[in-house]
Amino acid sequence: MITPKRRNLVIVGNGMAGIRALEDILTRAPLAFNVTVFGAEPHGNYDRIMLSPVLAGEKTFASIVTHDRDWYARNGIALIAGEPVVAIDRAARTVFGAHGTTCHYDVLLLATGSNPVIIPVPGHTLPGVIAFRDIADVETMLDAARAGRRNAVVIGGGLLGLEAANGLARNGMTTTVLHLMPTLMERQLDPVSAAMLEADLVRRGLTVLTGANTKAILGTDRVEAVELTDGTIIPADLVVMAAGVRPNIALGKAAGLACGRGIQVDDGMRTSDPAIYAVGECVEHRGAVFGLVAPLWDQAKVAADRITGVAATDYVAAVAGTRLKVTGIDMFSAGDFTGDAGAEVLTLRDGARGQHRRLVLCGGRLIGAVLYGDARDAGWYFGLIQDGTAIAAQRDDLLFGPPAAPAVDASVQRETVE
Repeated sequence: MITPKRRNLVIVGNGMAGIRALEDILTRAPLAFNVTVFGAEPHGNYDRIMLSPVLAGEKTFASIVTHDRDWYARNGIALIAGEPVVAIDRAARTVFGAHGTTCHYDVLLLATGSNPVIIPVPGHTLPGVIAFRDIADVETMLDAARAGRRNAVVIGGGLLGLEAANGLARNGMTTTVLHLMPTLMERQLDPVSAAMLEADLVRRGLTVLTGANTKAILGTDRVEAVELTDGTIIPADLVVMAAGVRPNIALGKAAGLACGRGIQVDDGMRTSDPAIYAVGECVEHRGAVFGLVAPLWDQAKVAADRITGVAATDYVAAVAGTRLKVTGIDMFSAGDFTGDAGAEVLTLRDGARGQHRRLVLCGGRLIGAVLYGDARDAGWYFGLIQDGTAIAAQRDDLLFGPPAAPAVDASVQRETVE
């Protein structure tokens, strides 16, 4: 019996999306490929979502590593760590690493992730101005706190910025959050819950300035302060830019792949080159780009099916739900929680307990939800949104969560046990 020759699979990107796709590929066809993985960072794969707990001192880096070097070795995978890919020769089907490594591919999977947005204000290149994207950024923040640097400014009041601010404050730094928009986390929270969040953060010792437009970062040899357009000057020994991310398309664009906001893929996660696939934050599918874990996992499954030839599945973007925790505050949002003129909005607020619920209904169905302070019922609400469940019969009780399970008759229970 002739054993089929293994094809060469090269994965550019050693992050969560690329390695999840690789796991799925190995599950479907463990002997089909010789696999090489290029990663820009000098580590195995780790859970980037857990960087905030590392910064806050709740976890160590070792505890968030999901695939150490032994995992790659056990699975026969060549890991080229600490060497980003800088060019792709599509005609020769070869990738080129920054340190001279070259690798031929039959199938190429791009999982280059995203780049942090660095606001190009004067002074943004000063030492002490960093992003919050990888473990090296976390180490820089921790080093600043250990060195006795006292004042930190975080630019960006989204989830990542607030997590950075919380971690810096827990490491003893006086921390100010600057947010351009009128309310925090405007993509995930309605104005009422955002105001409650701001008040909770202030009670925890953070300074929060909304509607704050950064004019310049001041300093000579390193950062010393941040100046706002209204003239306010805030002392800063460290500035963390957490103003969002953009898909990292530079490699794909230089190789001539079709790109918009991201590297454009079809429903099978294939790029404009049939030998090249892409998954994760670097891709654009039907005009949308992605930053949450759930769609990345779905993309990884589709890419694995197509690359191995197991099935011709298609990626279909689903309604995204976001379970959030900032400084111990439980939050959830999903769907269209704003609602247009034709929508019905139900709200419930318990100020004493610091809880708020906002449900948006349209056409007899739940289309959006925000839960603040208590998100235990998030899964139930998310299911209603995803399934398009008709909720007219339970509308009056919808704000109070799922219906209670019917009481079990004690005698029936005893008979069942006996």
